[in-house]
Amino acid sequence: MSRLRSAAALAALAFGSTFAALPAAAERLSLPVLSDYLGDIGAAEARFTQINADGSRLGGTLYIKRPGRIRFEYDPPQQDTLVLASGGQIAVFDGRGSGAPEQYPLRSTPLAIILDRNVDLTRARMVTGHGEQNGRTIVQAQDPDNPEYGRIYLYFENDPIRLAEWMIISESGEQTRTLLGPLQPRAELSDFLFSIPFETEKRQ
Repeated sequence: MSRLRSAAALAALAFGSTFAALPAAAERLSLPVLSDYLGDIGAAEARFTQINADGSRLGGTLYIKRPGRIRFEYDPPQQDTLVLASGGQIAVFDGRGSGAPEQYPLRSTPLAIILDRNVDLTRARMVTGHGEQNGRTIVQAQDPDNPEYGRIYLYFENDPIRLAEWMIISESGEQTRTLLGPLQPRAELSDFLFSIPFETEKRQ
């Protein structure tokens, strides 16, 4: 379960732990540009690959409906596993037990940074690393008021701009990496996709 939680907390994914200094370059995308890009994401879906701290991989489909909502559906044989964020909570359904999920506050994970209603990477002490490497802009960010919640690394393709992956390092140091396919805009995604009570009742 901790493996799924860090993924959700997310969410997730694994490089190494040597990220203290990001390379700086003139070609990196600016923080205001990246904030606007993230803020403009509305309803969309994408394929994802999650790489856990132990090196295992899980695939699936991600649905996002900003602000504050995201859904991770996993491919077989993990199709009973589901991660939802909505109403300020993250819920992890593992397909076992009564159907009730493990829940914790969204604000306690770095994922809250990109799901926030007003994404502002220029906020004081939020971004602790900002550089460019191999044609991609890398941003290291954290909750400036609660750095103990962990940190997130965001990897952006520069031309055209695209969020290509993120890595979350939890408060315990566990790393989860999420590789994203192209985000496909959707005119509308049902609120039921992101409803924790609805999903809980459905699994009773």
